[in-house]
Amino acid sequence: MLKVLIIGCGDLGGEVARQLAQLGIKTAGVRRSKAVIAGVEIIAADVTQPTSLQALVALQPEILIYCVAANGQSDEQYRTHYVDGFRHVLATQAQNPRLRHVFFVSSTRVYGQNTATLLDENIVAIPADFGGARLLEAEALLNTLPCNSTALRLSGIYGAGRLRMINLAKSPEKWPLQNSWSNRIHSDDAAAFIVFLVQRVFAKKIAEEPIAACYIVTDSKPTSQYEVLSWIADKLQVTIPADMRTNMQAAMQALNQTPSQAGKRLSNKAMLATGFSLQYPDFQIGYQALLAATMPDQAA
Repeated sequence: MLKVLIIGCGDLGGEVARQLAQLGIKTAGVRRSKAVIAGVEIIAADVTQPTSLQALVALQPEILIYCVAANGQSDEQYRTHYVDGFRHVLATQAQNPRLRHVFFVSSTRVYGQNTATLLDENIVAIPADFGGARLLEAEALLNTLPCNSTALRLSGIYGAGRLRMINLAKSPEKWPLQNSWSNRIHSDDAAAFIVFLVQRVFAKKIAEEPIAACYIVTDSKPTSQYEVLSWIADKLQVTIPADMRTNMQAAMQALNQTPSQAGKRLSNKAMLATGFSLQYPDFQIGYQALLAATMPDQAA
């Protein structure tokens, strides 16, 4: 019998599916293409087209993971893929008595506030844009389910194929004019944590160690954008003009003295309390490994 159904097998969902299959957990994945993932049954379907999802009704998985990505940065795309798409998928499992847990992969974009407070799952998320609002709307669908559920709020994902900050670091003239807090999670850690929670669902001790309704999935060191960019630039031996470096250092000091100045800092205390260990607990460890893998001649 099917154990896990993953809706959205892109970079993250596909890696979760691959790891679950390697663990011997019978897994199926839904994606728009029929691209193969070893050991995983692939179903070609589109969450925006309810009729294409009919094959899911008979699958009756024990765990459902919703891990899609919107096609674009617009309110319509976010509503279509996260709210309506999730609702369409949940409808296919309305008569599934085997469903034990639903995971919705969300984003820390739901926290739109600028604050000095270290944000955790107990602080109410206040969206600042359509993206955060739509993700919260989709998360609310979890409250309608008869089974256990969890929203996984991932911070900025980086890793293989996600080189935005590395590419930006190469061009100091394109760096943001204002410094702000940033939070991130390596894609390997994001996938590993989802797999860790899936295993927890199947563990016999789940009654004594319940899975929470929400986790912020981020590393252990919120860091200013300027610190990350300047560190990567130094590793790549990119020249930063002296006046720019001086201004950046002043901006970093100001942000540390007044944390509420720009952006937010996120806590991963609840995630680590599960017993999960990060492979990349801060940006330096993560980006050092990424640089070594992608441009070893420059990453010394």
